[in-house]
Amino acid sequence: MPHVPRKPRVPFFGLACAVGLLVVAALTASACRAASAPPLAFSACELEHPLRLTVFAAECAQLWVPENPHQPDGRRIALSVVRVPAISRRKQPDPLFVLAGGPGQAAGSFYASVAGAFERILRERDIVLVDQRGTGASNRLDCPEEEANLERSATAAAIAASTRACLARLAGRADVAWYTTSLAVQDLERVRAALGTVRINLYGASYGTRVAQQYLRRYPQHTRAVILDGVVPVGRAFGATAALDAESALQDILARCARQAACRQAFGDPVGDYRRVRAALQQHAVPLRLADPATGAATQLDFGRDSLATVLRLASYAPEYAALLPLWLHAAAARSDYAPLAAQSLLFERTVMHELAAGMHNSVVCAEDVPYFDERSIDRARLAATYLGTAQLDGLRTVCGLWPHGPVDADLHATLVTQVPALLLSGSDDPVTPAAYGAEGLRSFPQGVALVLQGFGHGQLTAPCVDRLMAWFLARASAQGLDVGCTRLAHPTPFFTSLNGPPP
Repeated sequence: MPHVPRKPRVPFFGLACAVGLLVVAALTASACRAASAPPLAFSACELEHPLRLTVFAAECAQLWVPENPHQPDGRRIALSVVRVPAISRRKQPDPLFVLAGGPGQAAGSFYASVAGAFERILRERDIVLVDQRGTGASNRLDCPEEEANLERSATAAAIAASTRACLARLAGRADVAWYTTSLAVQDLERVRAALGTVRINLYGASYGTRVAQQYLRRYPQHTRAVILDGVVPVGRAFGATAALDAESALQDILARCARQAACRQAFGDPVGDYRRVRAALQQHAVPLRLADPATGAATQLDFGRDSLATVLRLASYAPEYAALLPLWLHAAAARSDYAPLAAQSLLFERTVMHELAAGMHNSVVCAEDVPYFDERSIDRARLAATYLGTAQLDGLRTVCGLWPHGPVDADLHATLVTQVPALLLSGSDDPVTPAAYGAEGLRSFPQGVALVLQGFGHGQLTAPCVDRLMAWFLARASAQGLDVGCTRLAHPTPFFTSLNGPPP
């Protein structure tokens, strides 16, 4: 569950059954054996920003684990483990494990894109990055060619063909059923044991909040504190209402523009612009010729409703992009200038394709979410009225009808109540994990605090003052007395009224 950040970070939940559910006792038993993991052999390495903007010194290691914990002599996969050492020579003994979203994003690339937000924490404690099995350098489950074909056609037949091709491609190096959250939690415990640390702290973004909460459920004695950013409550199967949540966030963003005098003066009725653009593209796609935003090469494309949906959804993730939405929509509605929207759609599609391992995403969502949808509560008429429509839901069902369903802890969606301190972060305009999810998630944490940043989207990691809050919270491992006043002074990026930027 991608966050489209600044450069890019994509904790998304829900883009787009051969193995029976294993009983929790079997999974827990194999997880307990992780405590005997041998020490990790680290060597100097570097982490590079996904856009090659910066490089960070780190220490890298591999931990080999059974793909199927019930077949220890079967296929083994290497987990990528990166440690970013604390600056202080008297560092704290409990590191922070950073868990990425998606599902399908790697912890290493996520951290490299937002490392500045962790600088205060890094002064006193190590940061540990485990690329979750199926992502990054941990046997990434990816089928680039099939995914590219899928982007060009969303028919059920095309989705099914792409899914079969992806499974066939991966079959030689992975049994995709063994890439669920339940297995990932066991991997994290193996890494903790190999590091020789008694307790760890957890930061989870979007889908990573599910991993963090399930690790806490399994290993409370090893969990000191958790930060959940873009909260997925434990009882929620994600995806059935994604189109409604995305539509609601977009409407909130455009309404906020209309309430501000400068934005209203520049664009009049932003919601009206949105509706006119949607209606026009429902009729037919617009042929465009534009300079590729990445290479500058002349590019020909048809900009249609699917491309518009990509821009609207992913731009809603981060206030930097949301600030441009009224400008882009007005250009299209008033002057039939679709080039800004089209250029951004190209950038977003490439970012998502590069950042997310679609196969791992399918392994998680098809086992942990789609089978738990409450069919009685799905209102297809309401879904159809949104810019995402029913395509995402129907596409997931098609994929998951073919994708093997792996092991899921019997209590994955069960009530969780813990005294471990927690900091829960939400944005009021989050299109993926609405702010209400934060309040819902807080029920699990009597010793926690839930914050909502007004006007912000999916993931608050880089919002003003959040880095200080996280550092203070981890230093004390307590939400009691946490001064959150600075969050009320945080404001999202002002709306651009022209290409020159926001008004003075």
